Amino acid sequence: MKVLIVGGGGREHAIAWKVAQSKKVDKLYCAPGNAGIAEVAECVNIGVMDFEALVAFAKEKEIDLTIVAPDDPLAAGAVDAFEAAGLRAFGPRANAAILEGSKAFSKDLMKKYGIPTAAYETFDNPEDAFEYLETADMPIVLKADGLALGKGVLICNTLEEAKAGVKTLMLDKQFGSAGNRIVVEEFMTGREVSVLSFVDGKTIKIMTSAQDHKRAKDGDQGLNTGGMGTFSPSPFYTEEVDAFCRKYIYQPTVDAMRAEGREFKGIIFFGLMLTPKGPRVLEYNARFGDPETQVVLPRMKNDLVEIFEACIDGTLDQVELEFEDNAAVCVVLASDGYPEHYEKGFVISGLEKFKGAEGYYVFHAGSKFDAEGNIVTNGGRVLGVTATGPDLKAARANAYKATEWIGFSNKYMRYDIGKAIDEA
Repeated sequence: MKVLIVGGGGREHAIAWKVAQSKKVDKLYCAPGNAGIAEVAECVNIGVMDFEALVAFAKEKEIDLTIVAPDDPLAAGAVDAFEAAGLRAFGPRANAAILEGSKAFSKDLMKKYGIPTAAYETFDNPEDAFEYLETADMPIVLKADGLALGKGVLICNTLEEAKAGVKTLMLDKQFGSAGNRIVVEEFMTGREVSVLSFVDGKTIKIMTSAQDHKRAKDGDQGLNTGGMGTFSPSPFYTEEVDAFCRKYIYQPTVDAMRAEGREFKGIIFFGLMLTPKGPRVLEYNARFGDPETQVVLPRMKNDLVEIFEACIDGTLDQVELEFEDNAAVCVVLASDGYPEHYEKGFVISGLEKFKGAEGYYVFHAGSKFDAEGNIVTNGGRVLGVTATGPDLKAARANAYKATEWIGFSNKYMRYDIGKAIDEA
């Protein structure tokens, strides 16, 4: 079969790498792709939001399955566009992708169906938010309602910080229209865990757990980013936590979406906080996480395309997910200055060292070919260096060893990815 992947980051490279291994796939395309994805797929220069061009390409090439990976096109109805043209596509329709596309929607859904989450209030104008904050307990969390590249969350320790945060989101529009409405949420303490799942509308199958590191600097300091590294599995995601989440969070979320007439087919990413009172939902994403995908898929034994098709066809109950009994750690190599100001266009060296190195992977997040055919940096997050090992400590050591193989000007990374492993 012919497959098209929509997207061009590290998550999409990991998906493309896994899809390319499927015995069902003869030809793989990616739009727009990147220099790393070009090793396993034919990249086509179509933007992820250009649905008309994407559908036309899929028709022209007689694509059998399109995988829509990023959040923006999912929320805007990419899957709907493909289905309207009579084409098979993997991912939630727009009316289900709202689970991520609107924080207010997801919080209201959880309240209505009794899914454990933080207490919250929603505001459409800053004056009401300011008034509410005067009597609220600190610290407090502010969230832009809409999509903000994973960065529209502000943790405020004082009333002054909270008021400044409302100004940033609602008045200064740092995240554009995503901040027209905000959710003000109680601050929860505990371990964060990410859990990805496949959903076919009724059945949910849980993948292995992971844990992301969002802040730019060591010790969880600095600005929020799209993710600076991750590890899998999380030692804090115990059998007891899993049992609780399956009963009170995972299946209830799928059932709630169905009850609302928003049947969800695709990936639900559960961002969880393991609080002293039990697991709570921090957020939902309606797609694979980045960089969680880069540690989850290398551990998966299944044929990914078969699972995608089962989700579309409603036959996920017939699939058993299998994962290696090992661990994986991903360290993101970024451009110094990310997530604010950084330079790009620097030649990347050392990529060839990953070829044939079993258990070592380099997933391209922001790379391209220059006029001379060199692979150069083309983003804030440049590469995700992933390594596996028999346990988390070994995987972490392997991943950091592999980061030394790569060179480019202004290379930056955190040195404490997975350090929480030592405390488990």
